[in-house]
Amino acid sequence: MDLNRRDMLVLSGAAAATTLFAPTIQAHAAVPFKQPELPYAEDGLAPVISARTVGLHYGKHHAGYFKKLNTLVEKTPYADLSLEEVVVRAKKEGNAPIFNNAAQAWNHNLYWQQFKGGPTAAKGAFATAAESGFGGIDGLKKKIVAESDNVFGTGWVWLVKDGDKLAVVGMKDAGDPLAEGKKAVLGIDVWEHAYYLDYENRRADHVAAVLDKLVNWQFVSEQFDA
Repeated sequence: MDLNRRDMLVLSGAAAATTLFAPTIQAHAAVPFKQPELPYAEDGLAPVISARTVGLHYGKHHAGYFKKLNTLVEKTPYADLSLEEVVVRAKKEGNAPIFNNAAQAWNHNLYWQQFKGGPTAAKGAFATAAESGFGGIDGLKKKIVAESDNVFGTGWVWLVKDGDKLAVVGMKDAGDPLAEGKKAVLGIDVWEHAYYLDYENRRADHVAAVLDKLVNWQFVSEQFDA
């Protein structure tokens, strides 16, 4: 398969993501792909996200993406790739079943990790970018909450590094920046399984609570710097 310059940039972004999140996000080529362990107890995010929601979200949905992905890639060329490379190649080749499951597996790997350690303050270049682009962390949070309301149906809200700046991007379904060669530093899941048991249809309330009380902004800062 011939790769043009854009393809090479996208694959380079996947390689960077592999380094950035290892070992939290699986970085080696192996089948079956293995779901990382939850980095805290199921009740570790309560009361913002209940143990019941975490159990369903991590134990059923996230685990299900890995299980389905392993079934789909078995005995295919995808089986020799890293998870990040599967996301990029499946998107390029228009293989929706493999892309959707690989992307959701990768998306959730980042999702769970960004809450480890609890709420902390932003720092360094990330804090500077937030100040420059949104008037500070509070302004950034408001933008993310607003964007979550703009995602119709299922999807994600991503905080993406764009040079030395930040961009807030809403994406449908399993969409993620990795597949487009961009660097995600934060991902907010706005599928109903992420919040409905706890917040019913109050998506914005859930997103605001997650940003205020769960996100480890020091972790996000480190992703921006890496």
